[in-house]
Amino acid sequence: MPEKNTLGRKVATVRESRGITAEQLAERTELKPELVRQIEAGDLIPSLAPLVRIARVLGVRLGTFLDDHEGIGPVVARGGDRHGVVRFSDKNQADHSDLDFFSLAADKAGRHMEPFFVVLHPSSAQDAKLSTHEGEEFLFVVEGAIEIDYGREKYRLERGDSIYYDSIVPHNVHSAGGGEARIIGVVYSPS
Repeated sequence: MPEKNTLGRKVATVRESRGITAEQLAERTELKPELVRQIEAGDLIPSLAPLVRIARVLGVRLGTFLDDHEGIGPVVARGGDRHGVVRFSDKNQADHSDLDFFSLAADKAGRHMEPFFVVLHPSSAQDAKLSTHEGEEFLFVVEGAIEIDYGREKYRLERGDSIYYDSIVPHNVHSAGGGEARIIGVVYSPS
């Protein structure tokens, strides 16, 4: 099965194991039923916000949809070992993403934070859509520059800069200056 379907398949598997329909999941997450069906079919790359809502309603951590295996003990992520990319986008196309997420703790059991290495491609959208979800986020710019629309404010961060914010405030993170950027991001979602 193509890579883009992995995430959707995991959402469907967890939902089915809980004995709820896609329509019930849509109602409980306040998402459109068609959106849930498209995510599960792998026809749509969701943004992080709907996944957080789905994870919360299904009673699992966000990483459940992003991991394949969990182990106990520490997890070491080597610099040259970037596999298991997850792509998030607000687009209605499954093969386009402005953000590529590489999990830095995919095999860590019982974690409460989701650390990622993120590649931000130059945005193809003129007006960035703001998202909101419970929790907190920490971003550290490794290379390039990013902009964060946060509520009514806009922040530009360059190499070495960081930001920590409440993700319940509507926000959008995108590359700045027309170039690619690389960041370390840590997402915390209360369970």
